[in-house]
Amino acid sequence: MRLKRKIIKTAAALLSAAFLGLYGTAGYYSARLPDVITAERAEDIKIAGFPELSCCTDTEAAIPAAQTCSDTERVTLSLFGAIPVKNVEVHREEAPVFAVGGRPFGIKLLMEGVMVTGLGDVETTDGVCICPAKEAGIQKGDVIRRADGVELTSNDQLQELISSSCGKAIELSADRDGECFTAYLQPVMSRRSRGWKGGMWVRDSIAGIGTMTFFDKETGSFVGLGHPICDSDTGGIVPVHSGEAVPVDITEVKRGARGLPGELRGAFSKSGSFGILDRNKSSGIYGRLSPGALATISESCEEFTMARRQEVGTGAAEIYATVDGDTPERYSAEIVSVDYGSVGTSKNMVIRITDERLLERTGGIVQGMSGSPVIQNGKLAGAVTHVFVADPAQGYGIFAENMAEGMK
Repeated sequence: MRLKRKIIKTAAALLSAAFLGLYGTAGYYSARLPDVITAERAEDIKIAGFPELSCCTDTEAAIPAAQTCSDTERVTLSLFGAIPVKNVEVHREEAPVFAVGGRPFGIKLLMEGVMVTGLGDVETTDGVCICPAKEAGIQKGDVIRRADGVELTSNDQLQELISSSCGKAIELSADRDGECFTAYLQPVMSRRSRGWKGGMWVRDSIAGIGTMTFFDKETGSFVGLGHPICDSDTGGIVPVHSGEAVPVDITEVKRGARGLPGELRGAFSKSGSFGILDRNKSSGIYGRLSPGALATISESCEEFTMARRQEVGTGAAEIYATVDGDTPERYSAEIVSVDYGSVGTSKNMVIRITDERLLERTGGIVQGMSGSPVIQNGKLAGAVTHVFVADPAQGYGIFAENMAEGMK
């Protein structure tokens, strides 16, 4: 009898531990999954990285009628079809088809206003060192949009207003982290230059090289980079007033190594244009191809259905990249890990370059390859965004789905 009770207690303890383990695993999955999933049909949802999860319609946790539409429903993801893991909102939508890029393009941006990249003291005629911009409450990274009611379009315009102020305070309208504010800059006479100074350095434009990820053949809308263009001094996202995408030929590759990121170098075309750039977002730089560029580029580009985030999994993949001239080539790669729950970031997955040709030529991922499209299982999965400085063969990537959202 004692032996029987002991066996029952042991079995109960093991069963309890098993259930605790399963529910602990369910909690782990819940933290790794998104709150919202887009798919053509809810019943077809499979999480590539978690094949042990299944989906069923959650009739008991239905979305209130006031918040629903015919294309939205709630489902439950369950572990082995038995243990509920997470309720997820599903938006039903057909996956779009895009033409894949992989070719480099030159980026020319004019900012909305001017960005403050630094502050400095000015020695006045009285021998006193003062920073008028700092005194006015201006900080590095602020974007000054107007001065005395005049919209700013260049550094020279602001410097001219300061130089001709005769020491009169200038009303500045500026943005900081999305918040607008007013500052009053009191220029001072510089002992060295004998001119009125504001004690700040500003930037009105930026240029560089990136890779086009994909475009819509019907509208000409395109996206590249997979991450925002940020100011090199402030780290802030550059606000775009206007911009141009121009053809570029890759003429040189600075090979990457541990601790030393590589770089694609090229020459901008002096004539011709791909089109306009009009938005700089956390998911990439967006624009519209000119009719001529759209017709020319479309001839040599393949089209792929876009993979939803839940379709992207670890395993073999390919990237399209250009490391010579302006023609992209396919290179083998591997998706090492996927973060399905990541939102508002360009670091949704980790990618490793496995193609010996590319490793020999570039060392892996280099600057300028940002935006190189990633293809997996015959679908457009995402784009390369960052390189690991400690291991240039690896880097981050963004879901194509996140980039496509910015095109809407």
